[in-house]
Amino acid sequence: MQKKRISISDISELKKSFAGQGLNTVCQSAKCPNIGECFKHNTATFLIMGKHCSRNCSFCAVEKQKPQALDPSEPSKIAKAVQDLGLSYAVITSVTRDDLPDGGANHFAKTISEIKRLLPDIKVEVLTPDFFGRTELIDIVLRAKPDVFSHNIEMVPSLYPKIRNMADYNRSLSVLKYISSISLSTFHFSPLVKTGIMVGLGETFDEIKQTIRDIKNAGADILTIGQYLAPTKRHWPVAKEYSEEEFKELEMFAKSAGIKNIVSGRYVRSSYMAGKYFQNSK
Repeated sequence: MQKKRISISDISELKKSFAGQGLNTVCQSAKCPNIGECFKHNTATFLIMGKHCSRNCSFCAVEKQKPQALDPSEPSKIAKAVQDLGLSYAVITSVTRDDLPDGGANHFAKTISEIKRLLPDIKVEVLTPDFFGRTELIDIVLRAKPDVFSHNIEMVPSLYPKIRNMADYNRSLSVLKYISSISLSTFHFSPLVKTGIMVGLGETFDEIKQTIRDIKNAGADILTIGQYLAPTKRHWPVAKEYSEEEFKELEMFAKSAGIKNIVSGRYVRSSYMAGKYFQNSK
């Protein structure tokens, strides 16, 4: 008898299903404000390699503790969950795992490959850490042929020392540039390149525009721009609430800079309605 698909019209049912399988979603771990909307549209971003991050970014709600050992069965569990949910577009992200020699690149590749083995027609988007900027680790993920390769810039460079002191702005730009410039010739396919930024952490409008120019020069096809909302009072405080008019202005600027597809708005997050914007960018 064929197993009944999991219904995700009920958020509590979906959470219970994931918990029963030992799976995590960034929707829950990062306290995403769109969790209801995305779950009801059969979209979820799977969080692999545990719930604990090896970095200490002060804007993020993901737990900062000693990371857990990898679950070797996780790739097949994710693939089965995607199948049971009836998804046609799967988003896979992770905590940052600087404790692993490969930063988790092989685990990403195994997860992509397992999903595509079980569901050959599905589209897979990955949202990865920077892998220390090591191109041989990025290559491991590219060989599994994700349809969208995303790595978030997150914020303007002047804020990195205060908020992301274990990350590096130029290193993240180099990840995007590498993916956009080498994948077609080396791997005989070309994934869409995606990134996201948040606003409202203390940057200036001019800094955002320069960051958008940098992102365009790095070769990004898709850019998400959203309002930073502090997960708790312990996290970095919100410095400014941007208006919808300002989000529209940033969207128009990004389009004029030459980025193909921009999603800009208060509640936009990097994986927000990702399947829809993949189709728009093809």
